[in-house]
Amino acid sequence: MKRAPLESRPDEMRRRWALCSALTAAQGRPDHCCARDRTWHYDDGGGNWADVRILDEGRAVLVGHDHEYSDTYYAGAAPYFGEPETDLLADTPAWWRDAIEDYLTDIERNGMWIGFVYGFDGGVWTRADYTVADGFESLALPTVTHEATARHLTEFLQHIARDQGISADVDPQAVAAAIAAGADVSEDQLRTLFGARQLDVAAGVAAARAFR
Repeated sequence: MKRAPLESRPDEMRRRWALCSALTAAQGRPDHCCARDRTWHYDDGGGNWADVRILDEGRAVLVGHDHEYSDTYYAGAAPYFGEPETDLLADTPAWWRDAIEDYLTDIERNGMWIGFVYGFDGGVWTRADYTVADGFESLALPTVTHEATARHLTEFLQHIARDQGISADVDPQAVAAAIAAGADVSEDQLRTLFGARQLDVAAGVAAARAFR
């Protein structure tokens, strides 16, 4: 196996994911970024997605797909597209497959293609050994670093402000404070972050709480 291009531990990603979820829920799009039981979901709105499934003993599996840049045609995708298959689970521990068995079923049933599978063993993220682009870095998952999350929140808040015809200024201190709070972010912190934007603060808090 090889080291995966992801340095953050799941517990570090949790608070960032919670804030991204708070923002999408506050916009009325709760399904784009959310926590469902022990699975954290992200959908960029353009058909690209990633999920982190939290397991016992500090382990986790990250699975997802970028429909433009994932060149790893796994399982049913290979014959469907007439491309050589990349075995994303080659030489990986059995618990990786166990964790994503339902995704593998969806490949055959719904054409839910998988471009990458990474496993976290409690210390580092790893992946199967392959050379083609798997689409993870192209996906630009906003929870990979604090900086990526701050940039994601800022850009989306600026876009919302322009749509609503108000000032697009975003307070970087409010962004940092909200990310630091993570799943425990308060309504007051979100009000400060959102400013005059017409967003549902209560929905944002509820979405963040699901990451506790």
